[in-house]
Amino acid sequence: MKKIWITILKTTINSEYAREYCSEEVTKCPIFKEGDVFVIDEFEKPEGFCVWAWQDLFYMIHTLWNGGSFDPWYKQKGVVIGCCTDGIRPVFFKIERI
Repeated sequence: MKKIWITILKTTINSEYAREYCSEEVTKCPIFKEGDVFVIDEFEKPEGFCVWAWQDLFYMIHTLWNGGSFDPWYKQKGVVIGCCTDGIRPVFFKIERI
């Protein structure tokens, strides 16, 4: 059975851009916490997973799900590091085929 693990590596905030461009105070992503793990055993967005992040990571998840890899950039086959496209409070993800 296919499985993909998505681990939240880091949540960040770009305070400089938040102060300059946001109309109110912004905090780190309220959806994900560092260390959270989502397991995909059916090719669909896990419950509680950000819709926007899912779209940002979709091609990486799809590639791993279908047996592909991101050689030669990564030391380990079946692993890729991705990031959502939120320029104010990006989240970094480790996506791995198990």
